[in-house]
Amino acid sequence: MGTLEQPCYTLIQAPTDTEQPCEMTLKRDLENGDIPGKQAALKKVIQLILNGERLPGILMTVIRFVMPLEDHTIKKLLLVFWEIVPKTTPDGKLLQEMILVCDAYRKDLSHPNEFIRGSTLRFLCKLKEPELLEPLMPTIRSCLEHRHSYVRRNAVLAIFTIYKNFDFLIPDAPELISNFLEGEQDMSCKRNAFMMLIHADQERALTYLSTCIDQVNSFGDILQLVIVELIYKVCHANPGERARFIRCIYNLLNSSSPAVRYEAAGTLVTLSSAPTAIKAAANCYIELIVKESDNNVKLIVLDRLVALKDSPQQEKILQELAMDVLRILSTPDLEVRKKTLNLALELVTMRSVNEMVEVLKKEVGKTHNTVEHEDTGKYRQLLVRTLHTISMKFPDVAANVIPILMDFLSDNNELAATDVLVFVREAIQRFEGLRSQIIDRLLGSLATIRSVTVQCHALWILGEYASSSGEILGVVSAIRGSLGELPIVEDEMRKAAGEAGEDDGSGDKAGQPQQQQKVTADGTYASQSAFSTTTSSLKADDRPPLRKYLLEGNFYLGAVIANTLVKLAFRYISLEADVNKQNAFCAEVMLVISSIVHLGKSGLPQKAMTDDDYDRMMLCLQVVSERTPSLASVFTVQCRGALSHMLAAKSEEEEAQRRDRKASKVVEHVDDHISFSRLTKGSDLSSTDDMFDLSMSMAVSGGKKEGIDLSTSKLSKVTQLTGFSDPVYAEAYVHINQYDIVLDVLIVNQTNDTLQNCTLELATLGDLKLVEKPQPIVLAPHDFCNIKANVKVASTENGFIFGNIVYDVKGSTSDRNVVILNDIHVDIMDYIVPATCTDLEFRQMWLEFEWENKVTVNTQMTELKAYLDYLCKSTNMKCLTPEKALTGAGDYMAANLYARSIFGEDALANLSIEKPLDNPEAAVTGHIRIRAKSQGMAISLGDKINKVQKATIKSVGA
Repeated sequence: MGTLEQPCYTLIQAPTDTEQPCEMTLKRDLENGDIPGKQAALKKVIQLILNGERLPGILMTVIRFVMPLEDHTIKKLLLVFWEIVPKTTPDGKLLQEMILVCDAYRKDLSHPNEFIRGSTLRFLCKLKEPELLEPLMPTIRSCLEHRHSYVRRNAVLAIFTIYKNFDFLIPDAPELISNFLEGEQDMSCKRNAFMMLIHADQERALTYLSTCIDQVNSFGDILQLVIVELIYKVCHANPGERARFIRCIYNLLNSSSPAVRYEAAGTLVTLSSAPTAIKAAANCYIELIVKESDNNVKLIVLDRLVALKDSPQQEKILQELAMDVLRILSTPDLEVRKKTLNLALELVTMRSVNEMVEVLKKEVGKTHNTVEHEDTGKYRQLLVRTLHTISMKFPDVAANVIPILMDFLSDNNELAATDVLVFVREAIQRFEGLRSQIIDRLLGSLATIRSVTVQCHALWILGEYASSSGEILGVVSAIRGSLGELPIVEDEMRKAAGEAGEDDGSGDKAGQPQQQQKVTADGTYASQSAFSTTTSSLKADDRPPLRKYLLEGNFYLGAVIANTLVKLAFRYISLEADVNKQNAFCAEVMLVISSIVHLGKSGLPQKAMTDDDYDRMMLCLQVVSERTPSLASVFTVQCRGALSHMLAAKSEEEEAQRRDRKASKVVEHVDDHISFSRLTKGSDLSSTDDMFDLSMSMAVSGGKKEGIDLSTSKLSKVTQLTGFSDPVYAEAYVHINQYDIVLDVLIVNQTNDTLQNCTLELATLGDLKLVEKPQPIVLAPHDFCNIKANVKVASTENGFIFGNIVYDVKGSTSDRNVVILNDIHVDIMDYIVPATCTDLEFRQMWLEFEWENKVTVNTQMTELKAYLDYLCKSTNMKCLTPEKALTGAGDYMAANLYARSIFGEDALANLSIEKPLDNPEAAVTGHIRIRAKSQGMAISLGDKINKVQKATIKSVGA
């Protein structure tokens, strides 16, 4: 494979399309050129040596003509040159020329310019030849007494590195640095010296710390960080030292540096489980989150605060700080607020619930009259949900929460208002004592509601829970008032004609358009004229709210009104014994419903009424006219029973998820050792884990993976790029790590020729980007090598990596030889993870996302539930439809699926499948509708579903 590679610390990328200069030209430029010419020539020499060129005659030229120069740029380039140039002969002996170089080092170490001295000292840290370092040791030691701190701190680093690699050159280094530390005043120098003592002679470091432990707060932050690291290591290695240094850690919690406070809090938690220590650390974390401006830092520290809660003992301590946690809500970032509210929900107790509700009510009030920001509505929605959860958890505060939330029903933000009504619906069902209060507030807010969806929810609640005669009559009166004068069609025609008459000031009847009678679908007459086709000219604010929505074509609202009135009619009949009043009430209900139906068929609204809404309202008319006991039971009893069942199922599901979360937290692993405090010696390791070692191992290994056979998993990711009979065989191991794809390509020369300039040329298709171009290599006959290429991923889409291998054969007649590679397919599943969201969020995203992909179900599977489970497993999507809604025997199934990519993109899917009634062994049929914000996401997910469906067909056919 060639000679042994030299160690190298500095890498400089050279352009491959430029002509390489020859050695004679470089020598001439280094000898006779001016300063800029010598700089350029020296740069070319460095690049050539880094690319593997030997240039044996250039060393003496540099020593004679370049090294004596005082130019600072030349000095910097020479430091790189001496680092990479071969310093030994092939048999391992030091070159004679290096004696001259060593003399130049000595001169630079005594140079009056402190920058040259410090740079040379930093360069000496990279040397691996003790023969070069030995003559320089007295000069290096003298640099510890230099007047400038830049030289002194680099001298400490140089002594540290030399002592670590060649301790025989300076055996008294710990004592020397210890004496230096006692008299040093500069913090950067003290930090370097203290760090050396930690690794070289820990006892001396502890002795120094003991002498100045009371002055630690006055030290610089860089030195304080090293002190925290030392205390952590010492206390873990020897728990008996905790009492000696724990006070120092407490003091560092008040440091002026946020980094020091963060590290001190983490160290304090691992060293002590005392309540005062946990409370002090948690308070420190909260202060850091509140005062830090960077949102990423806030999230990191907030995660540490959440991690404290996982321990039952620490959770009780944090519950006392629940109100302090709410201070973090002053942060405008939505993600920080979301995490804070979730943490506060888990910490709230009976003692703090009232205070927490008051704080949240103030936060809700702050969002009410402020300028609408992009995240203001979402934050308001989070607050409403939090208050909802608290009210369900602590029913005593519900009466205090409901009034302020009801004010949001008139809010322009539909999300928050809908969440308020979801909360009101559950509260009115569970808390019977609050029903009359909620009904009164809802009736008062009905006229101010500005959203059709919110109106539908509010009317359903009023129709379901208005129980007394007064409440029922109040609801009907509010509906009639919001609809305006009945019948609606005649009233609208009158207003249109009246406004037109007012506009026509001459009163000329000849100028008025003729009206014609038209028969509507329900057999009634309606007058149609130019006025009826220009009703949009009426000011929308002049109409009552419900009439305005109906004229806009929202006739689903009409169906809800009809449903509500039917429920109220049945309930009124059960309360009122007078038959005349019963009939009068039913007649009024039928008038309202028939007026809405007439409006829907009149042609006045902007959108026509749908057949579903028409059938629903006609059914309600028929139900009110017949009034049979079975229908009364459906409208008055079974509807509320269905709601109770749904709320009970939701509570059971949340409880099951809570139990699963608790069960997933492993308190003690099976193979963990049991530590008895009475039997533990003082020198034994403490029971707490080493935070630094754990974090390092997690960063390197990526976490513990159980139940995975690494050999099979790696082999499954190997892609064959060429055929076995090609002159060059290649295969790639594709390693995907979130945003990066690393291709480890094995290239084998299967010929008897030496392949020169063998280059792996890659290109990408999709939202992928090749980071760097692989360098050309030389392959000996039947030799092999590994080439790595990095690809960046920017979004969740299927991507392809393709390319070829190009090489030259010495003496060949052809210029270049090319081997085409197979495509490497980047699967979307590597970037999609299951996620969860509420039904309201799902519907909102379904309306907002513009890209839809409809996939036809094509499988041989015969079980509906089995197909759903297979689809979820194959696409990494989570089924949002509750398990109870999917159980039982049936011939059709509908389910919502949701997933989120690591780039924050959402993927929605609606599964609608069925089986023929007469053939239970038939395959599942139906459609899957996918919606996403980006086209690539929707198409890629659809391709993945088609691919996994084909796999089921093959497996069943086999």
